[in-house]
Amino acid sequence: MNYPLIKSCLVLSLVAGNFLYSSLATAQSSEPSASVPSLESKRSPEVTATKHVDDALAVVKQMESDATMRKLLQDAAGIFIVPTYGRAALGIGAHGGAGVLLVKKASGNWTDPIFYNIGGINIGAQAGAQAGSVAFILNNEKAVQRFTDKNNFSLSADAGITVINWAKVAEGSTGPGDATAWAATKGLFGNVATIGVNDIRFNQRLTNAYYKQTRNVSSSDIINGKLTNAGADNLKQALATISSGSSSGSSSGKSDTSQEKR
Repeated sequence: MNYPLIKSCLVLSLVAGNFLYSSLATAQSSEPSASVPSLESKRSPEVTATKHVDDALAVVKQMESDATMRKLLQDAAGIFIVPTYGRAALGIGAHGGAGVLLVKKASGNWTDPIFYNIGGINIGAQAGAQAGSVAFILNNEKAVQRFTDKNNFSLSADAGITVINWAKVAEGSTGPGDATAWAATKGLFGNVATIGVNDIRFNQRLTNAYYKQTRNVSSSDIINGKLTNAGADNLKQALATISSGSSSGSSSGKSDTSQEKR
C-alpha cells in the first residue's frame, strides 16, 4: 500500500475543505443581514419626507431642460413627482414609492408639497425600464381633484383620467390629456400612448411629520396655505420660474422670500 500517496491525498482534501469553508463564510458575511434594518427604515418620517422634497427639486431641474415640459408646466394645474420609481412591470403595476403633489395657485406660485404613495405604473403589454424618476403634469382641475377628493385611487382612462406619455406629446402625435407622464429614464414608458398609475394613497405619516403636526393634516390644509415648510421653498420657486415662462432651461433653485403665502 502506498502510504505516502494516501497521506498526500488526505492533506490535499483538508486544504480544499478549509478553503471552501472560508469562501462560504466570506460570501455569507458580505450579504446584508435580514435582521439589520435598511437606511430608509432608520430614518425618521420627517427626514424621509425632507429627502423626498429635495429629490423632487432635482427632478424638476431635469425636466427644465426639456422645452415640451416647460410649456406643459406653464399651463399646468399641478404636478405629482415621484423621485424614485421602483420598476415598471410587464403588464401590471409594481410598487413604486413615494411622491409629492404641488398645486399651482391662481397667482402662478405653487403650494407646499403633499405626500402620496403609488402602487405602480401600468404600461399595458410593454415592459419598461427597471427604475427612474417620474413626474405627472396635471393639466386640469379634474386631475388635481382626484388627489384631493379621494384616497386609494388611480389615474387612468378607466378611472376617467387620461394620462399621456410625454414622448407622444413631444412628437406631436397626441394632445396632453388630463395628465402627462414624464420619465427621466429613456424608455421607461415604452412606446405606449397612454399610461395608468395605480393605487395612489395619501401618506398621512409623512405629511404630518413634514409639517410637524400631531393631528392629522389634510391635503386641503396644505393647498389652502394653512401649513407651510420653508424647506420646500426652493422646489416651489423652481416650479414658479419654469411655469412663468422665464426659465430658459436652467434654474438657480434659490428661494424667493417674497413668494406669496396663502
